[in-house]
Amino acid sequence: MSAIEDGEARELDVEALEAALREAVDGEVRFDAGSRGAYVTDGSNYRQVPIGVVVPRTVDAGAAAVAVCARFGAPLLSRGGGTSLGGQCTNTAVVVDWTKYCHQLVSVDPEARTCVVEPGIVLDELNRQLAPHHLMFGPKPSTHSHCALGGMIGNNSCGASAQAYGKTADSVRRLEILTYDGTRTWVGATSTEQYDEITAAGGRRAELYRGLRDLSDRHLADIRRGYPELPRRVSGYNLPDLLPENGFHVARALVGSEGTLVTVLHAELDLVPVPAAQAMLVLGYPDICAAADDVPRLLEHCRPTQIEALDDRMAQLMHEEGAYLESLSSFPEGSSWLLVQFSGDTQEEVDRQSHDLLRALGRDERDGTVAFSDDPDREEQMLKAREAGLGVTARPPDGRETWEGWEDSAVPPQQLGAYLRDLKKLFTDFGYDHPSLYGHFGQGCVHTRIPFQLRTAEGVATFRSFLEHAADLVVSYGGSLSGEHGDGQARGELLTRMFGERLVGAFGELKALFDPGDRMNPGKVVAPNRLDSHLRLGADWRPRDEADTRFGFPDDEHSFRRAVMRCVGIGNCRSHEGGVMCPSYRATGEEEHSTRGRARLLFEMMGGHADSPVTDGWRSTEVRDALDLCLACKGCKSDCPTGVDMATYKAEFLSHHYQGRLRPAAHYALGWLPLWARLSRVAPGAVNTLLRAPGISTLGKKLAGVAPQRDAPVFAEESFVQWWRRRGAPEPDPADPRTVVLWPDTFSTYFHPSVARSAVKVLTDAGFQVAVPTDAVCCGLTWISTGQLDTAAKVLRRTLTTLRPWLEAGTPIVGLEPSCTAVFRSDLPELMPKDEDVKRLAGQFHTFAELLLQRAPDGWRPPVLNRAATVQTHCHQHAVTKFDADRELMRRAGIHADVLDEGCCGLAGNFGFEAGHHQLSMDIAESGVLPAVREAAPSALVLADGFSCRTQIEQGGTGRGALHLAEVLALALDGPAPADHPEKAAARPTPPPSAVSRLVAAGAAVSAGAACYALTRRLRH
Repeated sequence: MSAIEDGEARELDVEALEAALREAVDGEVRFDAGSRGAYVTDGSNYRQVPIGVVVPRTVDAGAAAVAVCARFGAPLLSRGGGTSLGGQCTNTAVVVDWTKYCHQLVSVDPEARTCVVEPGIVLDELNRQLAPHHLMFGPKPSTHSHCALGGMIGNNSCGASAQAYGKTADSVRRLEILTYDGTRTWVGATSTEQYDEITAAGGRRAELYRGLRDLSDRHLADIRRGYPELPRRVSGYNLPDLLPENGFHVARALVGSEGTLVTVLHAELDLVPVPAAQAMLVLGYPDICAAADDVPRLLEHCRPTQIEALDDRMAQLMHEEGAYLESLSSFPEGSSWLLVQFSGDTQEEVDRQSHDLLRALGRDERDGTVAFSDDPDREEQMLKAREAGLGVTARPPDGRETWEGWEDSAVPPQQLGAYLRDLKKLFTDFGYDHPSLYGHFGQGCVHTRIPFQLRTAEGVATFRSFLEHAADLVVSYGGSLSGEHGDGQARGELLTRMFGERLVGAFGELKALFDPGDRMNPGKVVAPNRLDSHLRLGADWRPRDEADTRFGFPDDEHSFRRAVMRCVGIGNCRSHEGGVMCPSYRATGEEEHSTRGRARLLFEMMGGHADSPVTDGWRSTEVRDALDLCLACKGCKSDCPTGVDMATYKAEFLSHHYQGRLRPAAHYALGWLPLWARLSRVAPGAVNTLLRAPGISTLGKKLAGVAPQRDAPVFAEESFVQWWRRRGAPEPDPADPRTVVLWPDTFSTYFHPSVARSAVKVLTDAGFQVAVPTDAVCCGLTWISTGQLDTAAKVLRRTLTTLRPWLEAGTPIVGLEPSCTAVFRSDLPELMPKDEDVKRLAGQFHTFAELLLQRAPDGWRPPVLNRAATVQTHCHQHAVTKFDADRELMRRAGIHADVLDEGCCGLAGNFGFEAGHHQLSMDIAESGVLPAVREAAPSALVLADGFSCRTQIEQGGTGRGALHLAEVLALALDGPAPADHPEKAAARPTPPPSAVSRLVAAGAAVSAGAACYALTRRLRH
């Protein structure tokens, strides 16, 4: 038990501590339940509730926070990306999160190949800023898109590239450190002259150096003999770096100390050149042990940049989950694989290394078990399969929960095959069936996740017994408990089995020298908490009974709780570029507004632990506030390695949170948009004038909960359905194979009918007979996104009734609005999982591009436009319906598409229109999409199938209009628009308000209001 959790906890004046931090620290000081709940755990099996959270705006402010904590005797935990798997980043302490503000690259010296950084800078961002100098930081963990350098220093991170560049410690030149008692100094390698100078100066710094020299002298023999000789030893403190032959390197001795000794304020790092050329071999083997057996032979004949491995179990999981199949398709024959990468100055050099190795192994590039690539894009694709290991194995489709605990052991590469066989036997002995084995085999580091049973006393006892046996096993092979992730709580208690009592005693001496009061991340490494205590679950975990949920959660045993527990803390939602997830985190830098932070709060909301900071269940304001900034973009559904679907969780939560209570005004104004759109047909021109009239519109937005900065979209004078009825086209036979139903979504019907009219034109040209439902139908999206799920279900049942003849005939249905299409493919089957018509509809609903590619009559070719286009993919296209068909259709149509990878547009349906969201919405848009559109060539088209994306582009100061793909193909049928006016067809003029029209609109509004009230009551009942 750490000190804060025993009697001393009662002595800490938390209110006074918070007040002192607010007064002294230039930063955000948060002791609220929501912030504490978001930081309650990391990527490990462990959970401890923080005392509070401090987010300093500067490094000096962070130092001030440490000083205040020291004054109060409060435990302290420095935290970076929070992805630690050993429990290092969870504690009952004041958490200092450096990542939001303290992320500067302070300086670069290209000639010396060094740089100085603040602790919160993310690895990928550092390397992006170093790229103009053709330099990079060598170690690269799989979390490179979101791990912070401070965290890498705390954990002594490695990654696949450690084969070439070593561990983080090997690239640390100097550190600026701060002790708990206030000593702030730079440390690094120490010559005899420097040591004499430091000790002669006296003071606390001299005391530290003398203590370090004394410790290393007294334990000299133990240090030299007691550390295993292997490249991936991460466990224990780095006492060998204090030896004279290693330069008495104080900085490297502190790397990997997991925040238990000092706070790192700055780091001076050694850099390496960015490789000019790379090549990769993928070698197939009958099983993972055979692959491991071959590693020593590979190392005899080559010096690769990395040797990575994955086994048949991981490949099986990828196939079952439909993930990374493109990566696997590049692999050769075999059941397990080694990925061997070479780097060098020229392509000829690395190609030669690859072929030399093949000859030494008696293999050939033409062998079925060999794949060779010197294409960087293809290599990156191959490596994605290996980097995906944690996500793929965390929540396999068979329903088992897998956990950390023994996820990164390491042995000498020469012993790897034998170790794996014994480890697999140990799995069998303990009844842990078939965990995947993968990892950094070139350095003997093995990754795995094990189906520990952590909910019962028996399961926890077996978990503990297994770890004890596994520790003895790896030590018997001269290995390390941890080869990458550190000790924390998961392995701290086992260190005596690896190092013995004397060296572990030396660890305690080092801890006492720097932190005599045990206030720095207590309970980790030294005097550790028991490895089976403070579990995220555990035998004493008693969550509340689950209420009946609206969604079925079919992939999570119909359990909302299990769905929330998909989040295992990998942290991909904290990335800053690429993909879609998580737009609110990218704009705010807030843990609470990441997918992971929200999942943490939902987990706490379900109870289970007496000390949970979230106590109000579904009524929790903390959870509501965290979910308020979720855009429901569904980016996490595809980009989260474990498939967290926060949009669905948010809808479920809002449904319960507001049950029987008054909702925010925007839920009625925007959540009921399809109804108001239908009512606009009474007098669309008058409604448009009213919505934009000065004074009236301002008041209306305020009453409706709409952001005052937003312009209301213009209702079309003639809706698509009105236009369709006016055409008087005969309805085709549902059973005719040429018949297709065009879905009249709210946005393409009432706001941008040119999209639907263009689709009719293109579909007719392709040989289809188009049918359009003219009765009121809706996908229920706006009700779903605002959590009005009972109403959504009623709307959807009515829609199913209308569609029944086409469903029974198997008629294809095509959607134009990605968010509506995603409802039928994803949300509806979860909301009404037992309805057979729902299953039929999900199978029959196609995107516009899918229908034209897959079902158009033979011989049809899309019209050719031969134009460049900047294309914004709707988030729901990215996450649910996918975009491959659209890319192919554009290619065939001669559209030279620059498909943006800039994330969410920021509008996201009702989100960007709601009061209080406008600034965040624009921040998200300005972080990628809007600048990219502004940079598009004037002659290029701008494409965006999503109504939200088009609206954001048109209202975002780009000076551009955006077209739907259907509009572009219709343009091609007519002949292209002039190059200087590519958006002519997308122009949607705003009618100017006049005095008369305002009066007419006001009268229409009163009549419409009465009609709205009557229709609302009717729909509800």
